[in-house]
Amino acid sequence: QLHLVESGGGLAQPGGSLRLSCAVSGFTLEHYAIGWFRQAPGKEREGVSCSSRGGGSTNYAESVKGRFHISRNNARYTVYLQMNSLESGDTAVYYCAAGGTCHDDPVWYDYWGQGTQVTVTS
Repeated sequence: QLHLVESGGGLAQPGGSLRLSCAVSGFTLEHYAIGWFRQAPGKEREGVSCSSRGGGSTNYAESVKGRFHISRNNARYTVYLQMNSLESGDTAVYYCAAGGTCHDDPVWYDYWGQGTQVTVTS
């Protein structure tokens, strides 16, 4: 059975950093694209970043370009999202998801983690 578990969320001050981890089990990580999404209260779930199948390419939402960095360690079955220069607008529940290809639309992903809360506040 496929599982994804996020960790690393918490409180951060504006300008601070957090690193989220997505630990996967039950499947070979390199065979899947892994996306990070976030959902703030009252808003739709939005794509943040994605690492393509095998990790050969990455993409980012315009709102996080230059601040967030996605990486993966296939041998450790973990995908990371390094978040720097955090802003209050980054406050949301962050989810990782596995699918066949990177896409902004969550419907393209088959498996989801339970989410981890990120709160940016002074």
